[in-house]
Amino acid sequence: ILMYSILPKMMYFSLPITAVPLDKLIELSHTEIVLAFAAFCIESTARRLGKSYQEVCQRMKKVRMIDDYIIPCYDALHTQSRERVTDDMIEY
Repeated sequence: ILMYSILPKMMYFSLPITAVPLDKLIELSHTEIVLAFAAFCIESTARRLGKSYQEVCQRMKKVRMIDDYIIPCYDALHTQSRERVTDDMIEY
């Protein structure tokens, strides 16, 4: 989780410590944010299972988990902890 504080014309992130001028920040679309969350789900599940992210992604695609669960349920899922989301992915 990146923590930030806004100071005049600069944004500072704690991991890594970097100063980024506000005019250089990009705004992600909702679709990009949801897809990044789906990638997070795949990678955290793979890490927990000790599998490659490619293998977990293929398994999730096979059972339509990404299209039928992760993306439609983004609003509820992204409010949960990393551990809870990973548990949900494994239980699906």
